[in-house]
Amino acid sequence: MQSASQKPGIAIVGNMNVGKSSLFSWLCETDTASMNFPGSTVFIESGQIKSLDATAYDTPGIFSIFSANEDEVVSRDILLPQQSFAPISSILLVADAKNMKRSLAIALQYAEYNIPMLIDINMIDESAARGIEIDSDKLSRILGIDICTSIAREGIGIRKIVSKLRSTRTAKKLVIYPDWVNNFISIIEKLCKDTGISTRVIGLLLLAGDRSIEKYLGNKLGPELLSELKDLAADYRKGDAETFRALIVNLYNKKAEQIVKEIQDVEPPHKNPYLVTFGDMCTKLHTGIPIALIVLLLVYLFIGTFGATFLVDTINGVIFEGFLIPWTAKLLEIVPSQFFRDMFIDPDFGILPTGVFLALGLVMPVLFCFYLVFGILESSGYLPRLSILLDKVFRKMGLNGKGVIPLVMGFSCVTMAILTTRLLDTKKEKNIATFLLLLGMPCAPLIAVMFVILEKMPFTATLTVFGIILIQTFIAGFVANKIIPGQGSPLIFEIPPMRLPKPMQVIRSATQKTYFFIKEAVPVFIFASLFVFLFDRVGGLDIAEDLLRPVIHNLMGLPEKSVQVFIKTIIRRESGATELEHLRSTYTNLQLVVNLLIMTFLTPCINAILVLFKERGQKTAAMIIGTVIIYAILMGSLVNHICLALGITFT
Repeated sequence: MQSASQKPGIAIVGNMNVGKSSLFSWLCETDTASMNFPGSTVFIESGQIKSLDATAYDTPGIFSIFSANEDEVVSRDILLPQQSFAPISSILLVADAKNMKRSLAIALQYAEYNIPMLIDINMIDESAARGIEIDSDKLSRILGIDICTSIAREGIGIRKIVSKLRSTRTAKKLVIYPDWVNNFISIIEKLCKDTGISTRVIGLLLLAGDRSIEKYLGNKLGPELLSELKDLAADYRKGDAETFRALIVNLYNKKAEQIVKEIQDVEPPHKNPYLVTFGDMCTKLHTGIPIALIVLLLVYLFIGTFGATFLVDTINGVIFEGFLIPWTAKLLEIVPSQFFRDMFIDPDFGILPTGVFLALGLVMPVLFCFYLVFGILESSGYLPRLSILLDKVFRKMGLNGKGVIPLVMGFSCVTMAILTTRLLDTKKEKNIATFLLLLGMPCAPLIAVMFVILEKMPFTATLTVFGIILIQTFIAGFVANKIIPGQGSPLIFEIPPMRLPKPMQVIRSATQKTYFFIKEAVPVFIFASLFVFLFDRVGGLDIAEDLLRPVIHNLMGLPEKSVQVFIKTIIRRESGATELEHLRSTYTNLQLVVNLLIMTFLTPCINAILVLFKERGQKTAAMIIGTVIIYAILMGSLVNHICLALGITFT
């Protein structure tokens, strides 16, 4: 097996906040490590892309290869041959679909390294919501390399990126330099042939007075030749290095702007005075809060009533329970082994009833409704205005209005939401947002099953569950703000114009995200069901129920069967929730409410835990997880005993 330094290296580069870390997490999954870049105080993440047998590096955001900023220098110097890093054989440049000019300017600079490159245009859903259409095929022809598109936070487009990374190509050098720059580069090509790096880059960086390349050349060619090269660069430059850097960056920006005009169409926002007025109303306290409450009610009616009742009853009740489950049971009658028949169709632990059919019949329809609603809110421009509205409230929690973004993202996927906390400006804000995400942010699949369970109960049950989640989030944020040291930051970000969402675009995006989730989740549901089935057959469930009875039954007031619910919850939260719906006949309504709250407050799935340790470090992550688990048990017990004392049964 090859060591990390022997495997081909892939540098993931791009501007700040373009989704590099989200993409890195999907490519490398859990096999990652933090590494100090030689000669700097900067740490970068490395990970293994197993399907490519390659090492990927998640580099800091960069605006120019000519910058002297330490983080940006690392994102450039990782392309130099390093003894402690795998030799970079490919560049994966992540572009922001909302700001292609900035992304293409840095792509043109990296093209000078003559290293094969792949461009991934990320956040295409957000650009589409702003009326931006990008012709990626035309861009591919212009640059001479493959172009992929993705929604990295959802994991959409990852497989195509991996496939294209197998055969990356060298990009065309499209920027035309002044004659004196070309003349200098021609001299460098003769003097610096065997340096392991493109002579064009050497020439440009020498003219820019870059110390990293000077140090590298000093080690490679010796101090005497380096001194001659520096003198030669000064003669050709005929001015200071800062002036040259401004000149050269301007050339890249102009070329990028020219390319953008060829490959991008932007639908101008309609100057609808009613939309403009409505957008302003969404940000003002006296009108914004009523609008937010109306939006919340409409979301509940669509997801909770239409999705969790009508769609689930139609798809799960008619198709799965009415046809597929009986038909499958009849088909498997020919199997002689009772054990194997039970493994597939046992009503309590079978792979098909509690794994596949629950995922497709219970989670999928409600999740699709959630993504439709989320797409409308996102593409309309309402979410940034909600950030402004909640800015003052969030400041009491140690965040600013920008904190709405990772918290709202948590409704989609807590794992990716933890990564989006990088958008926040201070360490304190990142720690508070991560804590709140883990403490009480139900992801979309969990919300889908929660609505199915709660829809069959009085509305007071729904009000209690989501009311407690909302209230404890604000209280926990307020307490965390007082305990965690550090300062907040002002709210500064771009507000897109209000738009009327395009129905087909929203439906297409929701379908794509739902399909991707189901494709990823069904194998996990199958594994969870199989694990619990085998665990039960060897007597493990009975032993676990006996050991945990003092906590689960006596303290939290839940049935012993809750053990199998919590086992599946640890594997994947929505898998535990579907198991709860499957066992709901053994629960009282109060027990269902308590169990849903505990599942929400407990640490989310294994992937989120691994990302937490990677993003926040072992000490902070362990403290957050320990606090969340203890809090979940105590809060569940408190709700149970208070409701019993007050005679509240939700019946």
